[in-house]
Amino acid sequence: MELKDALSMKKGDGENSYVKHSLYTQKVAALTMPLVDTVTQSLFKSPDLFPCQVLNIADLGCAAGPNTFLVMSTVLQSIANKTDELKLKTPEIQFYLNDLPANDFNTLFKGISVFRQQYEGQFSCFFTAVPGSFHGRLFPRHSLHLVHSCYSVHWLSKAPRIVSEEGFPLNRGNLYISKTSPSVVREAYLSHFQEDFSCFLKSRSPELVPGGLMLLILRGRESEDPFCKHSCYIMGLLSEAIAELAKQGLIKEEKLDDFNVPYYTPWQEEVREVVEKEGSFTTVYLETATIETGGKNVFPSPEVRAKAIRAFTEPMMSQQFGAEVMDKLYSKIEQMVVEDFKDGRESKKGISVVVALRKKKCML
Repeated sequence: MELKDALSMKKGDGENSYVKHSLYTQKVAALTMPLVDTVTQSLFKSPDLFPCQVLNIADLGCAAGPNTFLVMSTVLQSIANKTDELKLKTPEIQFYLNDLPANDFNTLFKGISVFRQQYEGQFSCFFTAVPGSFHGRLFPRHSLHLVHSCYSVHWLSKAPRIVSEEGFPLNRGNLYISKTSPSVVREAYLSHFQEDFSCFLKSRSPELVPGGLMLLILRGRESEDPFCKHSCYIMGLLSEAIAELAKQGLIKEEKLDDFNVPYYTPWQEEVREVVEKEGSFTTVYLETATIETGGKNVFPSPEVRAKAIRAFTEPMMSQQFGAEVMDKLYSKIEQMVVEDFKDGRESKKGISVVVALRKKKCML
C-alpha cells in the first residue's frame, strides 16, 4: 500500500476513531461557519450564477466526521435565507464529498442518511462520493459553484525525500521540520507545498464556473518562523515518541530517518504568494485564525487530546512503522501529553490559515 492510501483518519466509530475524536477540527469548522455563510450568500450576487436550477458544491477532504455535516447545514441555511430574501425558487443542491479512496465513506454515508432526514421536505439535496486526490482533476469543466475544504490542503501529495548527494537522510531523528533539521529540510518542505498547492489551484480552476468561490482552511503558522511550537507540537511529539521506540529496539532507526510526514503548515504569506503566482483566482479573504487549546478549552483532558492525535495520525504511522507498535507509540504520546499538561508545556494555540478565493471570469 502506498503512503497516500494511508493518509486517512482512523476509521469507524470506535474508541480511537476520528469520528469520536475530532473535537479540534469541529472547533475550527465552527469558527469559520460565519465565513461559509458569507461566501455562500455572495454567490447570489453574481448574475452569471443565479438564478440557476442546480447548485453544485464540493467538500474536499471531507473525512467521515461531523464537520462536513456542519458545513452542509450552514450552506443550506444560507441558501434558504437568501432565496427567501430575494424571493427566488430554491435550486436543487448537489453535494460532492471527496477524499482519498482509503477514506471511511461507509461511516460518512451512515451520517448522510440521518442528515437527509433532517432536511427532508425543505430541500432537494443529492449526495455523491468522489474518491480521489484533489492534487489533480476531480470534476468536469465548469461544473462547480462552491468548493470548501477544511484541514486537508496542508497534506502533501507525497512524503518529501530529503537526502544528501550520497543518498543519506538529512532529517535524521525527525518526522517533520524541527530545530535540529538543516535548512535544506525546511526549503524542501516549502518547495513541495508550493508545487502541490499550485497544482491544487490549477486543478480547481477549470472545474469552477467563472466567478465561482472556494473557501480553504489549512492548519498553519502565525509567523514566518518554521519552528513555531504551536504548529510543530504534534509532529514533535510523534518524532520523540517514535525515537524512543527505536532506542528500545522496537523499530529500526532507519525507518524513522527515512520518513518525513507529507504535511506542511504554511503561514498566510506563503499561501498568498502561491495564489498570486498561479493566477487563476482573486483573493477575497485571507487571515490567520487562532483557537485557544490550552487547559480544557478544546479537550476535556490530556488523555482525550492524545486520542485526538492518534485518530488523525495512526493510519499513516502504522503504514510506516507497523501496526504492532501502535499501542506502545500512542501510550508513550499520552504519557508525554499528560506530563506537558501538568508542567504547562502543551501547545496552547491552534493556528489556521483561512482563505476565500474567487475564480477570475477570464479563466477558461
